[in-house]
Amino acid sequence: MKKNMGSADRVIRFLIAALIGVLYFTDIISGTFGLVLLVIAIIFLLTSFISFCPLYWPFGISTCKKSE
Repeated sequence: MKKNMGSADRVIRFLIAALIGVLYFTDIISGTFGLVLLVIAIIFLLTSFISFCPLYWPFGISTCKKSE
């Protein structure tokens, strides 16, 4: 797997996942909507840790800085 996520993208995904987690566990969001958001947060965390987004790959998107 070639990395296709830059630092800013990883940090933003981590912060969004943390926010969703806090909102879910403080019962601000709940029910089916809360569970769907929690699954999205887990996916965001996983992709930010491995620096690879499967949705970027088919479109050739990369937010990594190119080293010349």
